[in-house]
Parts: sequence; structure tokens; C-alpha cells
Amino acid sequence: MKVSWRTLPTVLLEDEVLDKAFSRAKKAADRVDDNDRIFRVRKQMNRMVQTAADIIATTFQDTVNLWPSLDQSPQFDVSMIDACVGCDDYRHHLSMLQWGGKQVLNIAGQNSKKIVRTGRTELMHDARREAYGRISSIMRRVGPSLMWLSKARETLKRLPTIDQMLPCIVVCGAPNVGKSAFISALSSGNMEVNHYPFTTKQIHVGHFDHRRLQHQLVDTPGLLDRPIEQRNTIELQAIAALENIGSLVLFLVDESEDCGTSLEEQEHLLQDVQRLLPGTDLMVVTSKADLLTPRPEKWDEVAASESQWREEGSEGEPELPLLTDHKGRVTMSATEFVGMDAMRLEIVRRIKIARPNDPMELPEGWYRRDQ
Repeated sequence: MKVSWRTLPTVLLEDEVLDKAFSRAKKAADRVDDNDRIFRVRKQMNRMVQTAADIIATTFQDTVNLWPSLDQSPQFDVSMIDACVGCDDYRHHLSMLQWGGKQVLNIAGQNSKKIVRTGRTELMHDARREAYGRISSIMRRVGPSLMWLSKARETLKRLPTIDQMLPCIVVCGAPNVGKSAFISALSSGNMEVNHYPFTTKQIHVGHFDHRRLQHQLVDTPGLLDRPIEQRNTIELQAIAALENIGSLVLFLVDESEDCGTSLEEQEHLLQDVQRLLPGTDLMVVTSKADLLTPRPEKWDEVAASESQWREEGSEGEPELPLLTDHKGRVTMSATEFVGMDAMRLEIVRRIKIARPNDPMELPEGWYRRDQ
């Protein structure tokens, strides 16, 4: 199930829900027409109580139904929710709405009986006022949950939408190693690229198409070399992406140390990622090849091969030479776009190996009738 937080409607707060419920109740009472005064008042008070409760309960239940169930969400979405707002709080505040909806309906039922069983109009008004007071008391208890959900929606709507049926490449590394610049150069994603550490404040998704198949590029916030319990929400988002999605993980290393993180710290982080992803294809890439001294030996050869391939229409999957650094690692320059085409073709080849094309093998959770 693909979650799109941007489509969730605004969460009404305590006063807004009460205003909506009581105004609708007043309109419902105004539509009552009965010549007998006692019967008219009874119907009016009864309709006000029932309408107010129904509006509140329906509003709460609609909110619960629209927010994704953690039990039915992909593990990536669950991990992202946990990193951003906390799964326990998420479940608690939605359950408070369910509890509140049941309570106001019970109150309406109890006070409706009081209204029906008396013939005195003043007692009917008293029962209606009592119901409104008790409903308002329930709303005060649910109010903090409505406020929490409203704030959580603002946070969660900035989360990326990942289609787990499509190939996904996770790009990670220390802060400011060139992840956003790499994805901007390779994909249609319009990343914000600045020249100071930790510029990526949340996960972004870019795309590129190869033979009509869309590939997703996930730009993770820069990870720091420290224990997981000391990492902040932004870093936990990156870890959630690493753990739960990705046909391929690219770990970018800045050999020039222009990023502000030493090579030793970057190597420690690489070891941490390798422990975190024992079964995922991991490709270590040296970024910012244009800052290497001296430049990679095949710089001119790779640049010429890629330029020729683009001039010929970028057709097929030729064996373009990969640009490598002095350690033999694949490298590229996103700013001068050298080594990028070869990198993209290498990514496509490695993903094909990781995703065998078996037409009888359907995605997990799909139903297939045995013949």
C-alpha cells in the first residue's frame, strides 16, 4: 500500500469540532415541526443531542479511517513514522479518537432516554444541557490528541512517497559528501544543493527512466558516525530508508574531505552501514572526482565515451568505461557530469541482477490462484 500523506485532510481541533457539531445540531432542531409544544420540544432536544454526537463520532471515525494503519503499512513507512513522530504516540492518539467517538454516542443515548421519558419541557432542556456538558468534557480529553495529530500531519506530509514495486536506489554517506548533487544530476529530482554540512533536512526522492522503467533515487540525510541512540530524527529517517527499502545502496565517500568529515570517520560509517545491511547490494562510490588530485587516469576517456553515447541518442546499454579513483573505487563528478552515464548503466545492471525477472513470482501479499 502506497501512502500519500499529502492527501490527508486537515485535522479539526477541539473547538472546531464542537462548533461544527453544535451548529449542525441547532439547524437540525430548527427543522422540527410539530403543533404540540411538548412533542416539539422533545423532538428538538432529542435531535440536537443525537446530531451533535453523530457529527463528532463521524468526524473522529473518518479521521481514524483516513490515517494509514501501522499493521497494514510497509515496514519503511512504519519506520519513518516511528522516526518522525513515534509509533506508540501515533497509535495512542488515534485510539483516543475512537474512544471519544464511542463515549459521545453513549452520552447521547443516555440523555436521549431522559428526554423521551419526561413530559416536562424544562427537564428536556436540562437533559440536553447535561449532554452538551458531558460531550464537552469528553472533547477536552480528546483535544490534546487532535492537536497532536494536526502537528503530526504537518510533519508526515513532508515524507516521501516510495513505490516499493519499482527499483529503488538509496544514496547515503556522511553529511555534504555530494548525495543531493549526485541525484540532481542523475534524475529528474529537483534537490536543494548548498555548500554547508547537513543541507538535506529530510528524505527526498528523485527518478530516472531506463527503457520505460522508472528507477527511484532516495536521497538520505547525512549520517554521522555515532551510536544509534544518539542520532536525531533526521538521521533515523536515513536509517529507516537503509533498512527497509533499496534494491541497491550507494555509499558516497568524499576522498577530498571537502565535506568536513575525515576519511577515518567516513570509513567507520561505511562499516556501520555494512553491518546494518548484510543482505543488500552495497556499492561504494567516491564522489567529487573533479576535486581529486591528480584527477582519475581515465577522466578524458570516460568523458569522451559518455559524450559520444549521448550524441548518438543514449540508446541501448553499452559497456561504457567506469571512472575509478586511485583505490580502484568507482568515482564520478556530478558538477562536471563525468562518469555519471557509466554509473547509471552500472546501477541498472546491478539492479537487474538483484531483481530477477520471474513472471510467476508475484510481489509479496498478492493473490495467485494455483492451477
